[in-house]
Amino acid sequence: MSAVPPVPHIVIDRLRKTYRVLERDPGMRGALRALVRPRYRSVDALAAVSFELRRGELLGFIGPNGAGKSTTIKILAGILRPDGGRVEVDGRDPFADRERHVARIGVVFGQRTQLWWDLPVGDGFALLRDIYRVDPVRFVRTRDELVTLLHLERVLDQPVRQLSLGQRMRAEIAAALLHEPDILFLDEPTIGLDAPSKLAVRDFIRRANRERGTTVLLTTHDMHDIEALAERVIVIGHGRVLADCGVDALREQVMAARGAGDDSRGDESGDKSDDDEEADGEHMAIEAVIARFYAMHGASEG
Repeated sequence: MSAVPPVPHIVIDRLRKTYRVLERDPGMRGALRALVRPRYRSVDALAAVSFELRRGELLGFIGPNGAGKSTTIKILAGILRPDGGRVEVDGRDPFADRERHVARIGVVFGQRTQLWWDLPVGDGFALLRDIYRVDPVRFVRTRDELVTLLHLERVLDQPVRQLSLGQRMRAEIAAALLHEPDILFLDEPTIGLDAPSKLAVRDFIRRANRERGTTVLLTTHDMHDIEALAERVIVIGHGRVLADCGVDALREQVMAARGAGDDSRGDESGDKSDDDEEADGEHMAIEAVIARFYAMHGASEG
């Protein structure tokens, strides 16, 4: 008998989301006209996006600003209802079954906080224990482990508003994992962090994925995060999936397109040897690879 393929942890099939955006002319007259006779245009944030994640996979989900990354995470987290298509997370509809769903996921938005601004970090953790109804013994064990791994011992008694950005992001990641979720959605978790803080966050994400088996979906504009963590990358642009492969395969696509472009221009500028061209591809910085890929597909930021 052939082996039964594993059931995907996350399924997204032809997912669609459209926003209505108010259009208005400049000046006071335009503002009054928009009040009396509003005019809208539709923006397709997601247009037939499809992909699956296996249990325990770490996926890099990247694209330029406005590509649809955060919209996808909000739909997966049950914050937004899609306009069409199908989404399942561990067999659940995230929006229709929100209460059961949020008990099994962790979410970190780099520019928002789930902790209470004026409360000490430790008190915020205790409130989350009550919200998620975590067994007290299990909570203490998990909290102490996260505090040690993320080096939060010195900030537990400090209000969140007094933390540095790096300290706050480490506390946010701990807060998202206190109830031991199966899935972790990370939206720009290293934004604005200094180099030591980025390395600490990357190391923890890697350990959570490998040692705990946590399924991770990571969106970021820091391509070093992607190169350090993700074996598989989905590139999204204009609300559509442009690529679904590994970082090395993405680099090969860019270099193949670059080579084809060089060939079409002839040999008049060709002092480079084949070995030099191959070395360029091997050492092309990940930021350059992604920027070239965006440009190839007309997905660069304007």
